Amino acid sequence: MQPNILFILTDNQGWRDMGIYGNPYFQTPHLDALARSGVMFRRAYASAPMCTPSRDALYTGRYPGRNAIGIREPLAMASLIGDKVGLSPDEPTIVSLLKDKGYATALVGKWHLGYLPTYSPLKIGFDEHFGNKAGSMDYFRHVDAGGNPDMWENDQLVDHSGTYVTELYTNRAIDYIRRNREQPFLLCLFYTAPHWPWEGPNDKAISDSLKGKDNQRNWMETGTSENYSEVMRGLDDGVGRVLAALKETGQDENTLVIFVSDQGGDELADSGHLRRGRLHENGIRVPQLVRWTGVIPPGQVTDQVVVGMDLSATILAAAGAKPAPGWPLDGEDLMPVLLGKKPPYDRRLFWRHHGFPRPGIPEQGAHLDGHWKYYVSGEHEALYDLAADESELHDLKEREPQRFRQLRDTYRAWAAQMLPYKELHE
Repeated sequence: MQPNILFILTDNQGWRDMGIYGNPYFQTPHLDALARSGVMFRRAYASAPMCTPSRDALYTGRYPGRNAIGIREPLAMASLIGDKVGLSPDEPTIVSLLKDKGYATALVGKWHLGYLPTYSPLKIGFDEHFGNKAGSMDYFRHVDAGGNPDMWENDQLVDHSGTYVTELYTNRAIDYIRRNREQPFLLCLFYTAPHWPWEGPNDKAISDSLKGKDNQRNWMETGTSENYSEVMRGLDDGVGRVLAALKETGQDENTLVIFVSDQGGDELADSGHLRRGRLHENGIRVPQLVRWTGVIPPGQVTDQVVVGMDLSATILAAAGAKPAPGWPLDGEDLMPVLLGKKPPYDRRLFWRHHGFPRPGIPEQGAHLDGHWKYYVSGEHEALYDLAADESELHDLKEREPQRFRQLRDTYRAWAAQMLPYKELHE
């Protein structure tokens, strides 16, 4: 029997931003309960340190550098870029592949992979979309960072302003779960939380104060750590309500639930230095939880290294779908690990990031091989042993010259297979 799939994605959530991961500033009881009922990953990575490429990789199961939208790091607002680039309808996705297997498909929440008229969630296999298309959103007024309305019902603008967006997305997801249907569903619930502007459920006054002053800088300078904590509490409450709806409708045991962040945390996340946008650990390491009641043994905590693209492969495998011919996956099916049939094993992973002028993020590259990590930014190169130096404070390239050269050469060979960043300017 094909399972339902509930894929919950958060935005800029630091890997320690949950009680069960050791966050001392706020509690996340519902997310903690989800972790205890399934598998909690302590070494999970995003496929990229920015929204758009990470989401591209989640949909395609492939390194974001393999297509044009994946090197937009991130994609600018529609008012700046129009429909110049997006996730092509010609690119097979987990959505289109599951739709072909008889799944009902819905996206509730953030898209950020191209704008109308050329690009839309409806053009990659979703039956329906309710949510925002740009990269960030005011939680109450539902505008993007340019002040433009950005709440959509499929491809039509709608007005739900005044309702806290986390609650709005939670309610829509619950409505979807409660529908009567004979086919299995793929529900992508892609929250904007805890992305800035940091406005908790009771912070409408902050939203009102930004009216007429919407821009990224003002949004990033809005809110405090206390507001961030409230954003996370609102997110936790929403996830708890969605999971309760699964149980109330008797679908709990036939639903694969995935919870993960699209990238590392931002300024107010409990992630230490060198956050989102960097290829250091705190920029790409994310919380990840997986549950399938009655199938995956609960109460597991694993140090297995995984990356976002693995979730794509895992979703396809669980649904009985295969990758499209000619579009091989870069991710790996995690089901053998989740089921305890395969012990943890070393991984070889790669990342690139073109950089971003705000707030001065440089171009970077990284390669993980087991517990060794190569990092490059401009002429600066380093080798880290993450088993002993998780904070990446000690460069070992002089002590391990052969290993350094091997990882550097392997990274360069991989990077040569990706689209060059010159494509950004063509």
